Amino acid sequence: MKKNKMWIYFLVLSLFFPVKAISQQFKESPVVTVRKIGDKLIRETPFAYKLDLFCQSDKFNYLKFVDFGRTFGQGYGAVGYAYTQMSFPKDTTICVQIEHNDACKIWCNGNLVYEKYGKRDVAIVKEERSLEMSFSFNLPLKKGNNDILIKSESFGGEEWCVFIQPPSEKDAVFSVSPQYPEIGLKNVKNIDEKVSGLTNWLVIGPFAPDINNVYEPEEEFIFGHMYAGLDGAVTWTIPKVEVLGKMIDPAPWGTTYQWNYHNGGVAWAMQQLTELTHDDKYNQWAVNFCDYQMEGLPFVDYQVNNLKAYFNSANSLVIGSTLLDFTLAPSLPLIYRLRNESDFKNREIYKTFIDKMIEYARFGQIRSEGMTNYTRTTPEEYTVWVDDMFMGIPFLIQAGLYADSSELQKVFFDDAASQIIDFTKHVWDKDAKLYMHANYTSRPEIKLPHWSRANGWAIWAMSDVLMYLPKKHPKYKQILNQYITFVKELVKYQDNLGFWHNVIDRSDSPSEVSGTAIFTMAMARGVRYGWLDKKTYMPVVLKGWEAIASEIENDGTVHKICVGTMCTEDVEYYVNRPFYDDDTHGSFAVIFAGIEVQRMIDSDKK
Repeated sequence: MKKNKMWIYFLVLSLFFPVKAISQQFKESPVVTVRKIGDKLIRETPFAYKLDLFCQSDKFNYLKFVDFGRTFGQGYGAVGYAYTQMSFPKDTTICVQIEHNDACKIWCNGNLVYEKYGKRDVAIVKEERSLEMSFSFNLPLKKGNNDILIKSESFGGEEWCVFIQPPSEKDAVFSVSPQYPEIGLKNVKNIDEKVSGLTNWLVIGPFAPDINNVYEPEEEFIFGHMYAGLDGAVTWTIPKVEVLGKMIDPAPWGTTYQWNYHNGGVAWAMQQLTELTHDDKYNQWAVNFCDYQMEGLPFVDYQVNNLKAYFNSANSLVIGSTLLDFTLAPSLPLIYRLRNESDFKNREIYKTFIDKMIEYARFGQIRSEGMTNYTRTTPEEYTVWVDDMFMGIPFLIQAGLYADSSELQKVFFDDAASQIIDFTKHVWDKDAKLYMHANYTSRPEIKLPHWSRANGWAIWAMSDVLMYLPKKHPKYKQILNQYITFVKELVKYQDNLGFWHNVIDRSDSPSEVSGTAIFTMAMARGVRYGWLDKKTYMPVVLKGWEAIASEIENDGTVHKICVGTMCTEDVEYYVNRPFYDDDTHGSFAVIFAGIEVQRMIDSDKK
């Protein structure tokens, strides 16, 4: 009976709007369609770690390290050696960043290339997308294989490690398509491939604590030979091989329980799918996601800080990140649950974590000089990314709703409203009436492309603020006017199938689902809340949903989703970005779109 009433409604609706009858547009209601995505997530997400070996790759394209302390023990004075090879197809010199405790020497092909003396602690600084180290040196490599020997001295502290990496994003010397040396033991004679598959290094030690004393391994390299060590004979071996908890069957862009903003977004969407359907299984998925992250904090912290799995640990970015993608945005389902459930297991763990995020939202994240909006240090300091309108502002709204006083709520709402306006000052292209992906504060004249999903982040943030900001707020009308101006321009670029293209104003770029979903969602909100004229914009929303639904399979698979994308001035980079199925950037946007389109339709019936 309910279905019959719905189709009668669709038929009547079609008489008033110049679009195909909704009964012809949609095979099923939006909520039925997005439930298929939720059901697929429930079927396929294990929320568990698998144990795997901590194997380092054979490319010197990110951090490599030798943890002498895990292998030889720590808390006493000693010297240890580590050996590897680097290979390159031609003569070259590369810059290498290095961090270590106490004293260290490095030789390449027998020539000393680095030395540092004295007592010191490891001082790695975690930046937005990189690790910064205290020192660097030039490493001359000849064509072919090069012998690298590291000598490290510990004075008996709590850590005994040497870290090396190619130039970070802040100190890059490689081109856009860098060539990295190979590193490891696979070309070393008399080493079995099973050994070279486990580690990049051979180590030997400990020896007596004197960095300047020349021990035998410095003068000869012999397998099957015993050397006089600190407490007896020692020989070449491999460092302790660690076991890590890793993701189970990870997909390149579809592992839904890794800690990041779009996976947190999936959990946030699943919470609201339960609110709409009253089917608790979707919220239970979100509970599982949140509990998995919060209960796993000590385990992930151990892997990152004790085992040095800065990049190799699953969910590593939940520990000490300074990027909104891995702080405020993925925390949305956590704070949403705190707001809506007064008593549940782990509530104190959630609260402690969210208290940290609230502190970070107010005082930790860098902002543009003289303005309120969040900004980044990559690719250069004070780069304003339109992405961060979503990465930070919806959290501020949720923090305001979570606040225990009207005064504190006002602080968060004021911040969110001000940030909408200040972001727009930076990344709104007044000529195109679209948002640029980013703006370099030091070079404001440079205009970056109008990438679809980035524009989606802007309108998502605006719609979140408009839903909760009091209409009497002094900045409400300015935000509403910006929203309406933006929507009017966006509508011009919707194609005849209902899609928006990956670069909005480049019709030769492919049509793309995640941006289309966010625009459709935000306009559905506009119709429902009365920000937009229903007669004008409801057909746009329905056409957008029709396009989105055409890319969703019966098993819940979502097609045509652009991968995560860095910012650049090169528009062809955006035009040619690869697409994936079930990339969670798209999955969570589509679920939200289906929810909001359904709410719009249901609201119009009343």
